[in-house]
Parts: sequence; structure tokens; C-alpha cells
Amino acid sequence: MAPSQLPDLFDPVFTLEDLSVFYGAYEAVRGVDMRIAPREITALIGPSGCGKSTVLRCLNRMNDLILDARIAGKILYYTEDLYGDEVDPIEVRRRIGMVFQKPNPFPKSIYDNIAYGPRVNGRRKGLDDVVEEALQRAALWDEVKDKLKQNALALSGGQQQRLCIARAIAVKPDVILMDEPCSALDPIATTKIEDLMQVLSRDYTIVIVTHNMQQAARVSERTAFFTAEVDERGERHGRLVEFDATARIFSNPADKRTEGYITGRFG
Repeated sequence: MAPSQLPDLFDPVFTLEDLSVFYGAYEAVRGVDMRIAPREITALIGPSGCGKSTVLRCLNRMNDLILDARIAGKILYYTEDLYGDEVDPIEVRRRIGMVFQKPNPFPKSIYDNIAYGPRVNGRRKGLDDVVEEALQRAALWDEVKDKLKQNALALSGGQQQRLCIARAIAVKPDVILMDEPCSALDPIATTKIEDLMQVLSRDYTIVIVTHNMQQAARVSERTAFFTAEVDERGERHGRLVEFDATARIFSNPADKRTEGYITGRFG
């Protein structure tokens, strides 16, 4: 990775150094170097099977839950080795929340969905305030404040996704990871989620995976383009091609592969 693609203009939240991800003997992602800035939205784009979601899940150790998954290289969270022996993966996932592609509210009330994380962390008092604040920050409070005891599964898809965002921020994370958070939503709900992401990025570092290049261009400050390369044995490996300011990626990419993907010539 060229030094110009790893700007030293900020103290990074995440530093990925020669990160490779393995499932058993298979190297799914190879040699990724990135620095992710605080209180910005960073978008990971690229064709299916290029390792975007795999890299995203490494950032809060979700891949630990997959049998035979392991990493090589290093991921620093600020200055701490995220995969160090003394690091508690549960605490990692509290500080680095995840919002998934398909909304996944618990089959509980709206209130209990939001209060779940704080209760697990030992919070017993002031839950009403926690729930209201999280729903306010997720731009959902006005729509649900009179039906907090209603089952969350009765909400629309877009409301469920905002509920999942509220549930993530109720435990006061530092980072929010989003794996294609709008792919199952209609255009109106997508616009609400995109607007919400931009508001939340004032206080949270956000990393999103998206297949929607227009979405990446609209919401993110920096964009990483991944692709899949085939080695001499015919195995595909995800590779980071280019990582730069979003405006530059979409107007003047440094690599012809990035230009080809953005202009629709492949992918």
C-alpha cells in the first residue's frame, strides 16, 4: 500500500497492518493496510466475495465466532492490539457495536430491546432515560414513544433497523459497524438511515459495508475499494486495491481497477 493511501492527518481508531484472514487453510483476505479515522464514516465497497464483510467483522472480533477463523497481521484499536491475549472479546463488542444487513430485533418489546444491553452490563436505574435517549438519537422516539411496550417485530423494516441502531448505541459504544444496513430497505427508509448515519458520525466512528456506490459517495468521508484476485492455484483472495478520500475515489481514482468498478465496467 502506497504511503499516500495511509494519511497521517489523524490519530486512527483502527490501524490494520498487513491483515490477512483465514478460514482453516484458506486465505480469504490478504495483506490489508488501512487507518480508520475517528468520527467519520468509512465505506468499504467492492464486488461480492472480495472480503469487505470479513474485514468489517474483524474489527469487533465477530469472526471469532466462526470455526477455524483466524487472522494474521495486526489490528490496533487506538494503540491496543485488538487480538492481544489480555483483550476480552465481549468488551470489544460492547465498545464496537454491529448493525447487520437484515434488521434483527429481539422478540421483545421496543423498550426491552433497548434496555437489554444496559441491563446485561449491570444497569438497573435510569433505564427510562437510557431508552429515550437511544431512541431519540436513532430518530425513532417520536414514532414509538407511545407504544414502547409493543413487540418490536411489529415495526416496519426501516423502523426495525433504526431500533437496532438505537439498541447498539444504548450501551455507549465508541464505534458502530454496519454491514449493508440498507440493502433490505425501501428508498424512503434508506434515506432515513443515511441521514441518521451522518448525524451519528458527529459522535461515533462508523464503518459501513455497502454494495451501493451512490450510498458510499453520499455518506462517507473515506472509501476503501476491495476486489478479489485469483492466485496461481486458482484460489480467490480479497485484496484492498485503494483507500482514499471518498471524493477522490469517485472522481480521480489512482487505480484502473477502482475506476472500472465505479464506472460499471466490472463487478
